[in-house]
Parts: sequence; C-alpha cells; structure tokens
Amino acid sequence: MQVERFMSPGWLSNTWLVSDRPGGKGVLIDAGGPFEPVAARIAELRLEVTHLLLTHHHVDHVAHAQACGQRFGCALCGGAPEGELFAGAGLALERPLADGDEFETGGLRVRALWTPGHTRGQFAYLLNDAHVFTGDTLFSGSVGGTRATGHGSFEELRESLLTKLLSLPPRTEVHPGHMESTTIGREAEHNPFLLAFRGQGRAGERPGRAFGRPVDVLLEAQDYDGGTKAWVRFLDSGELAVVPGSRLS
Repeated sequence: MQVERFMSPGWLSNTWLVSDRPGGKGVLIDAGGPFEPVAARIAELRLEVTHLLLTHHHVDHVAHAQACGQRFGCALCGGAPEGELFAGAGLALERPLADGDEFETGGLRVRALWTPGHTRGQFAYLLNDAHVFTGDTLFSGSVGGTRATGHGSFEELRESLLTKLLSLPPRTEVHPGHMESTTIGREAEHNPFLLAFRGQGRAGERPGRAFGRPVDVLLEAQDYDGGTKAWVRFLDSGELAVVPGSRLS
C-alpha cells in the first residue's frame, strides 16, 4: 500500500492518493489539491481509481471532485449525513456512506468513520487498519473548528476526537485534510487541544471576544497554517466552540 500527498499551495489542503500496487487499484481522499499532478501520477502508476472519498463539502476539499469523477470514472463517496451539504456544493454522491460501512477495492480495505463536529456530516476513512484520513477533524498539533459552514457542535467534535479517533492504535498513521501527517500516538501525547479536552493540558481562562461576542478563552495554540486556533466559551450562552484565532480580539 502506498500513500501520496498533493497539496494546494493556497488552501494548504491535501488530496491523498492511495494505491495497492503499480498497475493496480487506487482511491483518492478529498479533491482540493492540484488536479493535474494527481492525474499525472495516476497515469504513471497505471492505476484504476475506483473511489473518491470526500471527508466533507467545503470547497477546499471538493474543488476538483467533478473533474476526478469525469477523468477517472471513480465513484463519488461521502457521508450520508453530509448529503444535503454536498448537494449545496453542486455534488451528488454516488455512494452515500454510513458510520462503519466497509468495502474493498483491490488490496485496499476501507472503513468509513462518522466524525461530526467541524461539519455535521464529516467522515474519516480508515484504510487497511493502518492509515486514517481525518479531513478537518484532526491535524498535526491542532483540531478542526466548529464555526465553519454546516458545522456541528463542540461536543460532537470532542466525542469524535476522544472516542472515535483516539480509540485507534497509537501507531495508526494520520493523514489530515491540511498539511503534514502524524500518528494517533503522537497527537494523544502532544496535541494541546486533545490534552486540554481530556483535562490534562494547560487550559486556563482569559477574557476576549470572538465573532463580536464576549468569551472566555480556554486555550489558544498554533494551527496548521501558522496562525492559531482557540477553544472558547461564549459568556452569553455558555456554549463551547473551537474558533480561528483570527476571529479573537
């Protein structure tokens, strides 16, 4: 099994190409990376790409989805709970997936994991029980926000992270929707958000404002893009959220 990454220089979003062998079968995970280098590599490896696995509907993850379907004849797959959001982005899923769905293509075995929070229908994909593609739920050193279009709740995000993803073996390779890969074990030990969500980190409180509303900032740490992300509590409602540091004041 081979895993290759193609990253958009603007969005820093990844398209992942996973193949079982040269001349064999392959799948794509997300379609926000540059299209032509992906197409060239598929041709070079002489792959039959059977599925495009979409983690969620945001444009930086689906920009080239239709082009992939047309060029490679692969089935567009995504979480059934995200179906209306995909439709709003102009995409019709050929294979809506439910939590725990499994299928095989060539030497690849795919399990779909519903991980809501960043969006309400966000999915991750576990391949061959060794590599998990987490979209915008878990990054190297950070986690997804809960204020983007179609978002779920902080409680859903925390459950997805702590119960679903951290239940995978520590050696599991994590391939996020943006930037570099990591492992479940590394994130469990060092990711400041995961530590704080488990009551093990250095979360504190300071006053601030987010989206123009007063908040307690519980944690602010570096995000994948070199900026920051923050875990906050809105004082007018008590609601918890993960927000971009750029929206703090």
